[in-house]
Amino acid sequence: MQRKTPSCVVSSHGYEESDALRKLSTLAILVAATAFLAGARLPPQGPMPEPRPDAGQATNPTSPSSEKAEPPAPEEVPAPQPKPDLKDPQAPVPHPPPAPQAAQSKPEPGEPMQGPPLPPGSPGSSQPPEEAKPPGEQTLDEQNLTIEPESDAEHAECTAALQSLGVVFKDTPRIDDGNGCGIDKPIIVSEALPGIRLKPEATIRCPAALALARWMKDSVIPAASAALPEQGRITTVNQATSYMCRLRNGAGTGKVSEHARGNAIDIASFHFEKGEDVAVRSRREDSTLTGAFQRTVSAAGCLYFTTVLDPESDAAHETHFHLDVIERKGGYRYCH
Repeated sequence: MQRKTPSCVVSSHGYEESDALRKLSTLAILVAATAFLAGARLPPQGPMPEPRPDAGQATNPTSPSSEKAEPPAPEEVPAPQPKPDLKDPQAPVPHPPPAPQAAQSKPEPGEPMQGPPLPPGSPGSSQPPEEAKPPGEQTLDEQNLTIEPESDAEHAECTAALQSLGVVFKDTPRIDDGNGCGIDKPIIVSEALPGIRLKPEATIRCPAALALARWMKDSVIPAASAALPEQGRITTVNQATSYMCRLRNGAGTGKVSEHARGNAIDIASFHFEKGEDVAVRSRREDSTLTGAFQRTVSAAGCLYFTTVLDPESDAAHETHFHLDVIERKGGYRYCH
């Protein structure tokens, strides 16, 4: 038989040679890579970038400041660097500069300044001045009132009118009780008209005495003659208050009373020759002639006085007429 050469042997040998070449190539590549990597390692020391202090603080507030960080190696920093001057605009500023002392001590708007308390009424004082109170809340001594001066010529003219009417009076020294209470030229009236006593004597200004005399002569006496003829003539006028240093209605605060200036008199009752006294009291519903007499003289009072308050006005005047000659703007009168 004819021998044939096995093809499988040749093929197997060729495959083995190819596989060996691949292994050698891979080994050569690994050796070359190892040599490359070994030759490409970093130098033992190289330049290190300087860290930004502000950036480090912004990202990590708890990290130590740049002033406390370990300095770089001597090879990289030949000499220690000086601490950056905060005034240098190019130097990094780790913290904002503190505000000036004057700016810190300046108070916020509306905050009171520190220091001793200011006197009342001075600028910046937290206590309001006494004069800032409304008039209705002021006491007599807080109102800083003064006594109104009287003209010598007007006083002489007034007293001459009193004498012509037969009023019995006498001059008395100037009254000054402080706080504006007083009368510059006071008089003491003992008879409102001839034969009609004023009980007790009244210390008032002449204009108030003159208004009282004219009211008595022109209104009270004629009304009494018409309404109460059987009681005879009026012999006494009983007054409750003339001059007195106080506020209106005796209150603790408010406007000063005209009694404290000698401009007012309170009439409590009229005494006749016969019969009972006619006391001033509420008589709005009194249909008798006595009630008519009181309502008549009360209404007529506004012809002579600038203020008339009767028992129908309020509780403070239930037992008398309040009559005064206060001067108001435009000649205004208050009668009730």
